[in-house]
Amino acid sequence: MTTVLLATFDLMPDGEPGGAALSEAIASHGIDARWVRWDDPAVDWAAADLVVVRSTWDYHRRLPAFLDWARRVEAATTLLNGADVIAWNADKAYLAELADVVPVVPTMLLDDTDLAAGLARALDRWGSVIVKPRTGAGGVGVVVVERLDDLRLEGLVAGPWVAQPLVESVRTTGETSVFVFDGVAVAQVDKIAAAGEVRVNEVHGGQVRPVPLDPERAAVAVEAVRAAARRWDADLAYARVDLMSWDGRWAVSELELIEPGLYLDVDPANAERFAALLAGRLGRS
Repeated sequence: MTTVLLATFDLMPDGEPGGAALSEAIASHGIDARWVRWDDPAVDWAAADLVVVRSTWDYHRRLPAFLDWARRVEAATTLLNGADVIAWNADKAYLAELADVVPVVPTMLLDDTDLAAGLARALDRWGSVIVKPRTGAGGVGVVVVERLDDLRLEGLVAGPWVAQPLVESVRTTGETSVFVFDGVAVAQVDKIAAAGEVRVNEVHGGQVRPVPLDPERAAVAVEAVRAAARRWDADLAYARVDLMSWDGRWAVSELELIEPGLYLDVDPANAERFAALLAGRLGRS
């Protein structure tokens, strides 16, 4: 029987929220799907027909080990979306690279060699600035500052970082996530931050709801995925593209090619959409 291994981490052994629905949807295509920890030494990755990175939501804390795992798995079987793409996408510096070809929320790269001067430039350019780690997830380490002597900077997590303008529309319009499977925009959710917050994640009080696909946002999302695919000459199976309204147009705030949450608990239909994607890749559609 065709086997798919869905990689997760030890705090979520059954996968992301709604993960059971994903397993059932994959099984409906005649495929055996199992959730396994990415760092479990007992897993025989080579025995799988396909390995899919899903809720490996500790990778940002363990990046060298995670990237080494991805390379080993790719050497043994098919890994979506590929080890090179995973390594590139794990560093938010990719946003500065994408800005040459698609609308992107302006992004400045910072490190300890130039932190104060870099922040001063960012503050002078944008006024209110969001600083976050270049390898991070879930809004961890996000700091919003308006002055170089802001005490919140004392709480910076380890760098390097990116600095971006505080996109004020996040407080009103919020952020959109468009799911792109096999190069086609298939679904959209909109996310609104809680009062006083700029992080739209549910863990920080954000609200998420499925909405019909907006053609304009879908087009930007698809082009962002195409740009990444061209960059790596890669066949990207799946992506989630996060977008914000900036300077009168929709711009990419994140391009999630590693382990984007599918919001299965919010939009259960994503389970069958993702299962159909995997079945197609395995010739079982």
